[in-house]
Amino acid sequence: MKDARHELVERFYRYVSVPSQSRDNGGVQVPSTEGQWDMAELLKAECEALGLVDLEISKACVLTGKLPARLPEGFAGSVPSVGFCTHMDTVDVCLSPEIHPQMIANYDGGDIVLNEEQQIVMAAAEHPELRKFVGQDIIVTDGTSVLGSDNKAAIANVMTALSTLAGDDSLYHGDIYVAFVPDEECGLFGSKNMDFSKFPVDFAYTIDSCDVGEVVYETFNAGSAEVVIHGVSAHPMSAKGVLINPTLLAVDFINMFDRRETPECTEGKEGYIWCQAVQSNQSTATVHLNIRDHSKEKYEAKKQKIRDCAAALQAANPRASVECRITDTYGNIADAVTEDNRKAIDYIYEAMRRLDIEPKTIAMRGGTDGSFISTKGILTPNYFTGGMNFHSRYEFLPVPSLQKSYEMTMTLIHLIYEGK
Repeated sequence: MKDARHELVERFYRYVSVPSQSRDNGGVQVPSTEGQWDMAELLKAECEALGLVDLEISKACVLTGKLPARLPEGFAGSVPSVGFCTHMDTVDVCLSPEIHPQMIANYDGGDIVLNEEQQIVMAAAEHPELRKFVGQDIIVTDGTSVLGSDNKAAIANVMTALSTLAGDDSLYHGDIYVAFVPDEECGLFGSKNMDFSKFPVDFAYTIDSCDVGEVVYETFNAGSAEVVIHGVSAHPMSAKGVLINPTLLAVDFINMFDRRETPECTEGKEGYIWCQAVQSNQSTATVHLNIRDHSKEKYEAKKQKIRDCAAALQAANPRASVECRITDTYGNIADAVTEDNRKAIDYIYEAMRRLDIEPKTIAMRGGTDGSFISTKGILTPNYFTGGMNFHSRYEFLPVPSLQKSYEMTMTLIHLIYEGK
């Protein structure tokens, strides 16, 4: 396998130079920002130069394409078609969409001054995760933005792998499909707008977790609920027996839930119902809730709990009107695992064995694009980018970890070709 370090870094810098921070608009417009179109056009041009075919940018800014199989002459077997899905957006956490990466060569273990002018320092004492990267080249932010290794490290990984394969006739592989999607960070809206006829794979991978060795094939089942309470407004001087205060009814509704089953009180595979926001005025109150659980059965029970509480509120306040709407957001990848597709996960562990990487299997308290794609019958587990401290000005990317992620991709492609 070639030493791809220089190409990986060069591509990463190029991709983060394109501002593509997404914006939460509830999926009303996909993509949510113009910069994601710029990313798609850049990647399409690069894919064309590498010989990918069937390249298309959809109306929702989903770029799909295929690197056709290269098989030995007289090859009589069959090789599964594999897909790689990465997202083009970076997260909006109230930092600048403009990213200015900095290379710290041979990190010496001390504090890192990210921005001298603004006195932004990544203190080693506050970031013990830095210790194991002493002596390595690491890429950091200038303190004003996230770094964007979530998910542009993955894009650099996949594009470098395609470049390696396209440039070496001795590397055999089956059909490889790619999907570069927008708006993952604000609700998986890119993958939800995929045309899966353009992604006809046996299984796929996302590359969207952090430290070397991380493997994710269990995620939350996720949904959202909106409960709208219509009260009765009245002037205070004539309100007795007339006024129905929707704000107080919203408080009554929220208090029906167990305060111990919230994000701040749960961990691991424990699910929750999170009252995320309340908007109210004299006539209407709207309660927004997130629903999460790894167990499909418990997830459905949480949805029913919300319906039952809304019905109880309505019954106790017949002059009010209570509406409850629940929407499924994504599913647990593990629920898509079958005897026939389990091999996609097995390949990850075999690749790590060959690369001498210790697996760190995580039941993610969140989701990936693969959480939605898996609900469409395409098992899509996830492995590491190598980046650290996602969604933070203290995000950083050790270059050797990025290279390990690329080596995972190349090894997976080889294993799938071998069929072992």
